[in-house]
Amino acid sequence: MSVTRGLEGVVATESSICSIIDDKLTYAGYTIDDLAENASFEEVVYLLWNRELPNEEQLKTIREELVNEMEVPESIFDHLRSYDISKVHPMAALRTAISLLGLYDEEADVMEKEANHRKAVRLQAKVATIVTAFARIRQGKDPVAPRKDLTYAENFLFMLNDKEGEAIEVEAIDKALVLHADHELNASTFTARVCVATLSDVYSGITAAIGALKGPLHGGANEQVMAMLSEIGEVENAIPYIKEKLENKELIMGMGHRVYRTGDPRAKHLQKMSKELTKLHGLEKWYDMSVKIEDYIKEHKGLPANVDFYSASVYHCLGIDHDLFTPIFAVSRMSGWLAHILEQYDNNRLIRPRADYTGPSLRDFVPVDQRD
Repeated sequence: MSVTRGLEGVVATESSICSIIDDKLTYAGYTIDDLAENASFEEVVYLLWNRELPNEEQLKTIREELVNEMEVPESIFDHLRSYDISKVHPMAALRTAISLLGLYDEEADVMEKEANHRKAVRLQAKVATIVTAFARIRQGKDPVAPRKDLTYAENFLFMLNDKEGEAIEVEAIDKALVLHADHELNASTFTARVCVATLSDVYSGITAAIGALKGPLHGGANEQVMAMLSEIGEVENAIPYIKEKLENKELIMGMGHRVYRTGDPRAKHLQKMSKELTKLHGLEKWYDMSVKIEDYIKEHKGLPANVDFYSASVYHCLGIDHDLFTPIFAVSRMSGWLAHILEQYDNNRLIRPRADYTGPSLRDFVPVDQRD
């Protein structure tokens, strides 16, 4: 039996949602460059769920559906308030809140196609409200209700800060949501598909996915990047710090990617936003530091930055707490998870791989009083 550690290079399923071929990322045939420069997040949500970009009427409908479902039961907020919130990581809170949310959905266990689509809309809408509510509640503030006249990205910033974001801030969030929306069979997406392949419900699949995304080798990477930049402190400290890390054979977060050889095509878009936002807020050192680190790692290790690397400084410039970076990733990736869950239901087969056994050979049971 041949073993591939980490399932690297193993093709586990067929999918029409997302492709990564020759370092080119596409959603249903559209390149990430085209989408990052031209599409709103709502258009991408529709594309991932329907494999076609919406026309004007379809876009109007998906926007209305999302904003109409953004409100969350007050008991979810009460549950968040019940935590010792200073000790709870936002991803743990999000994982639990999404699971709890399923208890309030009368269609949670209804498996018809139309019902699953309605649940997808609810989850995509409410995840933004839950993340922003958690951020405010731990600051001693009340959650902010969404506004029906705002886009998804505008509502996210409004619910987070109780004020509308500047145009460039909205653009940055919208672009980040587009770039993180899907990435083929990444760890959290595969986890979601494994879960629902048992014909478990959508809420279980999303809860499982969030658990996988929480890890620092997946969604937690951008939080770790900002922790590294904060530890470095100043631009002149960057290269000595990185040299020492490399000499000690320590991992540099946000550099390289398993499925890309020449570079992550998403990174350049957030690098551009990082440059603009750091200049706007007088925080250029974070961008300058990031560029120095990337150039050094590329020269000495041949590893370019991935999407997590520059998203860290983008979110930092938006005044977002560092431990909220991964939940924002989840807000975006929710769209991809749901697309894959719906696709799994449409052509389901239980996912059950095998393991190459390496334990002791066959042996006889010995009663306890005869064991050495």
